[in-house]
Amino acid sequence: MAFDGLFTHAMVKELVNTLKTGRVAKIYQPYQGELVLTIRVNRKNKALLLSSHPNYARAQITEQTLTNPSTPSNFVMSLRKHLDGAILKDITQVENDRIINLHFAHRNDIGDEEDLILSVEIMGRRSNIILHSSTTGKIIDTIKHISSDQNRYRMLVPGAQYLTPPAQDLLNPFVADAEKMMELQNKYPNYEVLAQAIRTTFQGFGKETALELAYEMVNAKDSLKTIQDYLAKFDQPTGFIYDNKAGKLTFAAVKPQLDVNENNVHQYASLSETLDQYYYEKVQRDRVQQRGHVLIRVVRNELKKNRKKLKKLQQTMNQTKLADTYRVKGEILTTYLHQIERGMTEIELPNFYDENKLIKISLSNQLSPSKNAQKYFTKYQKEKNAVRYVSEQIAKTESEINFLDNIETQIDLAKPEDLDDIKLELENEGYLKKQVNPKKRIKPTKSKPERFEASDHTTILVGKNDTQNDRLTMKTAKKDFYWLHAKDIPGSHVIIESNQPSEKIIEEAATIAAYYSKARNSANVAVDYVQVRNIRKPNGSKPGFVIYEGQKTIKVTPSLEAIRPFMI
Repeated sequence: MAFDGLFTHAMVKELVNTLKTGRVAKIYQPYQGELVLTIRVNRKNKALLLSSHPNYARAQITEQTLTNPSTPSNFVMSLRKHLDGAILKDITQVENDRIINLHFAHRNDIGDEEDLILSVEIMGRRSNIILHSSTTGKIIDTIKHISSDQNRYRMLVPGAQYLTPPAQDLLNPFVADAEKMMELQNKYPNYEVLAQAIRTTFQGFGKETALELAYEMVNAKDSLKTIQDYLAKFDQPTGFIYDNKAGKLTFAAVKPQLDVNENNVHQYASLSETLDQYYYEKVQRDRVQQRGHVLIRVVRNELKKNRKKLKKLQQTMNQTKLADTYRVKGEILTTYLHQIERGMTEIELPNFYDENKLIKISLSNQLSPSKNAQKYFTKYQKEKNAVRYVSEQIAKTESEINFLDNIETQIDLAKPEDLDDIKLELENEGYLKKQVNPKKRIKPTKSKPERFEASDHTTILVGKNDTQNDRLTMKTAKKDFYWLHAKDIPGSHVIIESNQPSEKIIEEAATIAAYYSKARNSANVAVDYVQVRNIRKPNGSKPGFVIYEGQKTIKVTPSLEAIRPFMI
């Protein structure tokens, strides 16, 4: 289900029940297009997340910890001026559209009370968050400024008059007579055709919700009661995440009956919790891409350069395989020196390394017989030296590729707050120029590994970058704890804080280790596990690199759903 008008209706009900009469305690913008209002209500702080992201636009209460940037945006500064300490009087929906209005009461600089509205328009790439006066209708500020050149119908800039998006001539299903929908059923008995008719007649129906209702109507004995019951569910929703029959993960405010894999429907206590779970990975990746684009570009460019270098080195290595041939020819010429005459350009001689078969050897007519033999020994020595150098360069380049491949995997698995450690590591390894400000010598805080709790409450720790991996494995983990890592592929170090974990706990930890590796989307991923005492870090090795022995291997199939029960 998309965040359609029906889902918006249900979310407004949830937000009203949770946030109404609360006071704004904090306002910040963790990422571009996203806003967080901390609402103090019933002596508890609730984080209201408002997003105008083209793909993830929504309004919800979030339990995720989002960073508060040290430098606020201009939009946040405007909101703090007008909404800091404001009372959230009400939350309403415009008809059954995807527009949520947050109504605030606030005292201005001279002490007069002003009524303000923060409108959240959830409309794909046209999504926006707009603060405007409820009395004058003047826009105070918007998270995205839209000029008249971009939209002739309405400008969304400070000082302009706020206009809602053009209204569609559709009926609000929560207000209209349900018999109008029954008339459509009489006209269109096929549920798929009926679903399309519902969408073109009634406001706020997405494709999935229209199909669900149409399917229930067609198969019900009492269509009127079915319609009323279906709409009533959006007044007291819980939330579901499920796989449809095509295998696509989606969410809904009401338990789906149509096009659903019954074995993979998960119910949640609220819509906000549902969205937190559903968007956890999707939004995380987007935020990492947004904040870590420089790191991603550097790593990809370096990988491309090193892979190209490795290919050339391997070609050079193939050419150096002639080294032994030069030595053999030099030795044969030395043995049969008396048969060679100056001025010859080639000669055939017995090859005593190959059952005395004749071998043709090219000669320079400008050199003496002994000089011709010496020429082949010189080539042999040159190629031999090249083999040693090229072998060293291949090993070094492969090490660089493995390191960068591991960094790329870490970025894929990272949360936005993990990027600072990865950036520091790239600086230390010389891939990024260190940015030193002599006026600010702030000691960087040590990031902590991800914490999970197994089914028997054993703690499982996951290093999210090489700095965490080294610290976790080589310093903080006890020698009798168990260490896990996806076999032969980049991934996180995982520690089970137990010296005698059961097979079940090892399997749970292995699933986590496989998920936090480059093979997270694969099946039957091999994961090695061994006690920490068997782990060694070679001197001078790259961050995160270790060697081990005595390991056992288990195969698991990772997925977010498989590790979700162990998240803390």
